[in-house]
Amino acid sequence: MDVFRTDRIRNVVLLGHGGAGKTTLAEAMAYLAGMTSRLGRVEDGNTVSDFDKEEIKRHFSISTTLIPVPWDKVKVNVLDTPGYFDFVGEVEEAVSAADAAVIVVSGKAGVQVGTQKAWELCEKYKLPRMIFVTDMDVDDVSYRKVVEQLTELYGKKIAPIHFPIREDGKFVGYVNVVKQAGRRFIDKAGKEECPIPEYLNEYLEKYHEILMESVAETSEEFMDRYFEGDTFSVTEVSAALATNVQEAAIVPVCMGSPINLRGVSNLLDDICGYFPSPDKRSCNGIAVKTNEIFEANYDFAKTKSAYVWKTIADPFLGKYSLIKVCSGVIKSDDTLLNVEKGEEERLNKLYVLEGSKPIEVPELHAGDIGAIAKLNSVQTGDSLATKTAPIMYPKAQISTPYTCKRFKAVKKGDEDKISQALAKMMSEDKTLRVVNDSANRQSLIYGIGDQHLDIAMNKLKERYKVDVELSKPKVPFRETIRKNSDVEGKHKKQSGGHGQYGHVKMRFEPSGDLETPYVFEQVVVGGAVPKNYFPAVEKGLQECVLKGPLAAYPVVGVKATLYDGSYHPVDSSEMAFKMATILAFKKGFMDASPVLLEPIVSMKVTVPDKYTGDVMGDLNKRRGRVLGMNPDHQGNTIIEADVPQLEIYGYSTDLRSMTGGSGEFSYEFARYEQAPSDIQAKEIEARASKVDKADE
Repeated sequence: MDVFRTDRIRNVVLLGHGGAGKTTLAEAMAYLAGMTSRLGRVEDGNTVSDFDKEEIKRHFSISTTLIPVPWDKVKVNVLDTPGYFDFVGEVEEAVSAADAAVIVVSGKAGVQVGTQKAWELCEKYKLPRMIFVTDMDVDDVSYRKVVEQLTELYGKKIAPIHFPIREDGKFVGYVNVVKQAGRRFIDKAGKEECPIPEYLNEYLEKYHEILMESVAETSEEFMDRYFEGDTFSVTEVSAALATNVQEAAIVPVCMGSPINLRGVSNLLDDICGYFPSPDKRSCNGIAVKTNEIFEANYDFAKTKSAYVWKTIADPFLGKYSLIKVCSGVIKSDDTLLNVEKGEEERLNKLYVLEGSKPIEVPELHAGDIGAIAKLNSVQTGDSLATKTAPIMYPKAQISTPYTCKRFKAVKKGDEDKISQALAKMMSEDKTLRVVNDSANRQSLIYGIGDQHLDIAMNKLKERYKVDVELSKPKVPFRETIRKNSDVEGKHKKQSGGHGQYGHVKMRFEPSGDLETPYVFEQVVVGGAVPKNYFPAVEKGLQECVLKGPLAAYPVVGVKATLYDGSYHPVDSSEMAFKMATILAFKKGFMDASPVLLEPIVSMKVTVPDKYTGDVMGDLNKRRGRVLGMNPDHQGNTIIEADVPQLEIYGYSTDLRSMTGGSGEFSYEFARYEQAPSDIQAKEIEARASKVDKADE
């Protein structure tokens, strides 16, 4: 592939609801640009961007794919993202690398939750955007209705620049609002001039007026001319449109049917004409040596630097670090510093990726997106620069995973393989997290949703040949006491030769500190228990608090006082005193009104106002205590509640079904509280049945 200068690059992310047609649009772009000789279909599993086995099997995108589309002397780096909410991390990475977005809306489904989430992401990253309405070949699709929905949501920014011409219900052409001219489709992607059907004149008038108002607002001179009734030339309108689009003051709406290659070449023309090249966007890092802001701004004349926005760690493809060049020109034989880790890496080869196909290039100019193979120390979010001028760029904000499941190997002995495979998968997917919960002897995996975790497990099986089963995680209960007890423990054995003798008298009471397992004090008088056995007594306590006598959960908040006992000059030993302490603890704990404590999490749920009642009702069912409700002034309510951790399993799926996918939540551990008696009884019973099974 040719090397492209910064001004001839467009980095465009395709966003939208799952199933809106992003991958089909990307495929049509690649085909029209001559990159493929036949048009692939998602259903047939032969598209450029959906190449992963899971994607082919499920017919939807799971990860972001890069397709560099050459069009009219410009390279359009198309980032095809997944639409399903479980893969939001992939979308966030792609948006951080893009300079503009095309929000794909299905003409059949209209504006969906995913459309609105895409818009919010563009707002967050201040991305210029266009909207492309697909499915125009479907007979009863109303383009006008989609434009009305968008205008209702986003107001005057929405400016349709094309609308369809239909004959006998068939999509045969379109009206160009800028040129006020009709076009009829011929062959696979060609078009010819045609008259505008009379019934469309009122729409042309309406849409042209919207456009002229927007153009007039770009300068005082234009505003005066507009009020004087002057008309603008096509060149003036196009130039004003480009300025407005780049400032995200106007969002053009166009349409087509990618499956029939209609409207796609117009979209590519508009991307090249209206969207900014990277050098029109700002990009700042920190110069590590001076601690000053470095304005990279995708200037190819400045020192070399790049940001790693995504990692591919595929056993078949190998490891690729996808970079966006922030400044300078990076060449294939460069040696760059991983600023984060302080390690130097020799590049060897530079690539651009066409889906799964790496194509070697000699250099990448500022603003371009490419890939480097086999960089050992480099991870997503790292910055690359020269050793003499190290520059650090801010990391993209990636969603935190809150859906959690317990996992274990189906085959014993696979544990090492699984942990290595998961480490590779986590380097590729920043929304996947593994936690080793040693207190409850379980391994936990966190993801964005149930589907995300299922697909991760399938990848383990397909790619790395290891089988893992998922189950409900064990909730980390704790045990403590509410009253005082006074007990003794005696360990005495005589069986030829030396015997064993240890005897302790101890008091147990609540320590008032639920952060610490136990507090140990000794007030022994007159050497009833010699000092050298005190550590053995504490060792016994240390062992006991790991698994409490009530339901085998860790113990917290106990104060143990050793105040008396006795010893034998020959038979006493550290082991005997440790055993005596264990006996005393078990009895003393059960005599001191033991209770189970359950973890409580502080939860924030953000939902559109209309769902507030449903969500509150559901939180009440989960024994949640609603603490407050605050509007976010964007049509949503933020509900804050304390909820027992036991009750939040499966919440991600339930919240989505309650709110049509628009609700979001986060939580963090708050404190421990006494569990209700029915929950305590259930846990003790579960423990008893485990003990019975172990005895059998």
